[in-house]
Amino acid sequence: MAMFSKKNPVDLIFSFITAIASFSVVIFIIGILFVLVKESSLSIGKFGIIKFLTSTDWDPVKESFGALTNIYGTFITTFLSLIIAIPVAIGIAIFITEISPNFLKGPIGIAIELLAAIPSIIYGMWGLFTLSPIMSKYIEPFLKKIAAGIPLVEILFRGTPMGIDILTASVILSIMIIPFTASISRDSFNLTPSVVKESAYAIGATKWEVIKNIVIPYSKLGVFGGIVLSLGRALGETMAIAFVLGNNHRITTSLLDAAATITVTLANEFAEADKDIYLSSLFYLALVLFVMSFITLAIAKFFLLKAERKYSR
Repeated sequence: MAMFSKKNPVDLIFSFITAIASFSVVIFIIGILFVLVKESSLSIGKFGIIKFLTSTDWDPVKESFGALTNIYGTFITTFLSLIIAIPVAIGIAIFITEISPNFLKGPIGIAIELLAAIPSIIYGMWGLFTLSPIMSKYIEPFLKKIAAGIPLVEILFRGTPMGIDILTASVILSIMIIPFTASISRDSFNLTPSVVKESAYAIGATKWEVIKNIVIPYSKLGVFGGIVLSLGRALGETMAIAFVLGNNHRITTSLLDAAATITVTLANEFAEADKDIYLSSLFYLALVLFVMSFITLAIAKFFLLKAERKYSR
């Protein structure tokens, strides 16, 4: 109390305002969680937790609902998009910081930032009218031909290429999250001390050795942070993949089949929910996504802090 009494009134007001701003984030999260739990209470009471999370049923007519197919679609599209986006994003960051001539760094950097600013609805329309035909006519038949006869891999490309499937949705999603990982990785690479890189060049290290042994290890925490940010964006993306994923509530091993994610199901079916249990199940799905995102990002943050402590020793 004595400490606050010695403060200037302006400092007290500033501290009060910043404290309110900080705690408002927590209040918003608690408020969202409260609304989701309240609205989904009917579905929770009828289906429980285990049954809802493990059931593949999604039949509004029979009023039977389960989240497993939506969870599967969410995880598979997010995982594939990260597999595609991370190498490309890190490659872009390396080119800008270590290889590109100075006159190209600015335009490429601006292009990355513009890519991040494009609304997701535009990505979805471009995916439906441009990428989807290309995928169905050229890329997916080519991948299907390559995978033919290869055990396990062949299973991933069963079915007829249609362009409205998991693979196309994952490609769209990867394009959307590339700017986040690329921008943060670029900034992290730029923080590498020049004297360290110059010393490595002075003792005869090649550019590849400098990037592999100095730049990437020094910046790995920042790169991981960019990946975590992209993961959060991928988990919650809706409109872009709603155009090219379809709405197939079943678990499939083929990347050429349509599927359903939690966000796409919410976007497509919320207006059609004409029964209380149907609407409550959709809120239950939203609650599942909320918890999934929280747990996933919390685990990623845990490993990030653990790596940071290990690296700082």
